Amino acid sequence: MSNYDVHLFTDGACSGNPGPGGWAFILRHLPTGKEVEKSGASTLTTNNRMELEAVVQGLKALNRACRVELFTDSTYVGKGISEWMTKWKRNNWKRKDGNRWVPVKNDDLWQQLDELISMHDIKYTKVLGHSGHPENERCDELAVAAYQALH
Repeated sequence: MSNYDVHLFTDGACSGNPGPGGWAFILRHLPTGKEVEKSGASTLTTNNRMELEAVVQGLKALNRACRVELFTDSTYVGKGISEWMTKWKRNNWKRKDGNRWVPVKNDDLWQQLDELISMHDIKYTKVLGHSGHPENERCDELAVAAYQALH
């Protein structure tokens, strides 16, 4: 049994990069088994942005502090949370590009995520995308359907 109260499964999808994109999450409250699914889309976005948006929206859906295990196939999100964010914050959401400082891509979403993470106890778990993981496959279906509905 997990030490976490909530499982958050997320995925983002994009048709073209940039292009129309969608995000989706499944929130599962382990003690009760209650689940919530949600998705959304943007007309012109990137895959990384949609991966981040899924996590932000999933955490925003929680109405109290929780112990959350985040399941994502996004290395970008996972490394951002576990490795990069501390340094980006310290450098005012900038990163080195050669010999100059540039804004972190998607800094608006990273800053929202940083604020949301501070409210919860989060554990990141990497899943393999398109490998038969049921919740990841469902999130992918929802994200793709969300951006396809834009047409």
